[in-house]
Amino acid sequence: MSRELHQEGGAWPSFTLDGEEVPFNPGDTILQAATRVGRYIPHLCWHPDFPAHGSCRLCSVKVNGKPAGACTAKASAGLDVESDTEELNGHRKTLLQMLFVEGNHFCPSCEKSGNCLLQATAYEMGMEGPHFEEFYPSRPVDASHPDILLDLNRCILCELCVRASRDVDGKNVFAIGGHGIRAHLLVNSASGRLADTAMALDDRAAHICPVGVILPKRQGFVTPIGQRRFDAKPVSEQVEGNPS
Repeated sequence: MSRELHQEGGAWPSFTLDGEEVPFNPGDTILQAATRVGRYIPHLCWHPDFPAHGSCRLCSVKVNGKPAGACTAKASAGLDVESDTEELNGHRKTLLQMLFVEGNHFCPSCEKSGNCLLQATAYEMGMEGPHFEEFYPSRPVDASHPDILLDLNRCILCELCVRASRDVDGKNVFAIGGHGIRAHLLVNSASGRLADTAMALDDRAAHICPVGVILPKRQGFVTPIGQRRFDAKPVSEQVEGNPS
């Protein structure tokens, strides 16, 4: 994503987001433009360095009264975009609750706590509890790699590791298999073990996970709980362009 606005004569084109003007560059999506100027729209599967994926649906907004994904909907002059509404935030909270029960997310014991985008977004949306009956799926922990731990219990199927390994690292270490509730992250090796791939600790895929699936070994709790990214400020105050 271009980090700066590029003016081409006259004023920048803009749309309104919850009543406030948001300028944009030609080709921007609503989420790209909003992020650039520090306006928070909840999301999990979107990352500014990769094309939009549109799988988590947390960034769903209303554009001129109609539902749209902010990560894929193109910005256009004069659009009226609603995001921070009771209705939309209620839908987001429900989606988060479903994500929590479809995996095994035990935040108090997780090394990613305080640095986890799923946890931070749940706090931001005021999620009080899982609400739905938990599935407690049987998912493996792969500790075979000498430098990287793979805990599939926390996977939210954002595919960021798939895209990073394929498009940046050029290794295709990961893939998604199955359909619906049986969808799951796969390791592309004959054994299915991470140790039998070319993945390295300095790969982009090793550091892109927004939750606690891919973790470096021997670095647990180097940054203490209470001093981590989302311990300092909520996710809504850590948007690019936000002066706070």
